[in-house]
Amino acid sequence: MFDKLDAVEKRYEELTKMISDPEIISNQAEWQKLMKEHASIEDVVLKYREYKKTKQNMEEAQEMMQDKELKELAEADYYESKNKLPEIEEELKILLIPKDPDDDKNIICEIRAGAGGEEAALFAGTLFRMYTMYAERKHWKLEVLNENETGLGGYKEISFMITGKGVYSRLKFESGVHRVQRVPDTESSGRIHTSTATVAVLPVVEDVEIEINPSDIKMEVFRASGAGGQHINKTSSAVRLIHEPTGIVVECQTERSQFQNKDNAMRMLRTKLYEIEKQKQDSEVANARKSQVGSGDRSEKIRTYNYPQGRITDHRIGMSIYQMENFLNGDLDEMIDNLIAADRAERLKGEEE
Repeated sequence: MFDKLDAVEKRYEELTKMISDPEIISNQAEWQKLMKEHASIEDVVLKYREYKKTKQNMEEAQEMMQDKELKELAEADYYESKNKLPEIEEELKILLIPKDPDDDKNIICEIRAGAGGEEAALFAGTLFRMYTMYAERKHWKLEVLNENETGLGGYKEISFMITGKGVYSRLKFESGVHRVQRVPDTESSGRIHTSTATVAVLPVVEDVEIEINPSDIKMEVFRASGAGGQHINKTSSAVRLIHEPTGIVVECQTERSQFQNKDNAMRMLRTKLYEIEKQKQDSEVANARKSQVGSGDRSEKIRTYNYPQGRITDHRIGMSIYQMENFLNGDLDEMIDNLIAADRAERLKGEEE
């Protein structure tokens, strides 16, 4: 571990010189790339320097303990530093875990009603409201890209983008099947129904990260419409893009101009193509440890919302929260923090093996 830390510190010192070089500063693209790398390893280097300083303090205190007059004071310094070293070492192990390169990215989230008919569509609406309120708590910006509403206020599907600091790092574990157990408002006999909705959280990618051949895209335009004839445009401003090599279809109809809808649809298409490429790369990593938490399998049942018991259970980490109302009002941090901790522990175990 310490050889790796020495190498990281050496690279940090090299980068510090490079980002101050006027020749490199004049090449903004290169400078920004180096600045990003510099920032990404800074926490590790500062923590490693803290470790070395603490170890040095311990060794100096040990020498001072030979002096009878200074022994008592030196002993206190020695044991304080000695007890601190294992804590810093654990922090360094965590900091050395390879960071997900997508963690700082914005996201496109898609929620689709699954099994359960109208009740599933209503649950999809409940989940959308939950993520909307969580985004508000984090001071993130949410923008609806496409929606297919039902008559009772639910959604067959809804796609939206959330922008802000570290959005993907906080929401990536929401991908999967969410199951709800509750008595629907439409059920007169009071029987509990089980319905599902799927959530996909995808990191937003820039043009430079994935190339799309324009000749591979078929574009269709149509009039935007909403539930019950709401939001109907007189012009064909809604856009549907079909990526013919993969068969991926994306639609966007929330903006009034065709140009804005096409721009958003292209962003959605790039994001979906990036996800396919990312999954392909992940599957090619031989003998890679699969995280028990996971962050991408839409077919995996990840969480149950049991209304009669007021319980939300995440099946990946076996954690239950009995604060249904707060959770659905966007109080997700406790669950998300535990998912992140479980993933970190799993990856740390993989690094040690």
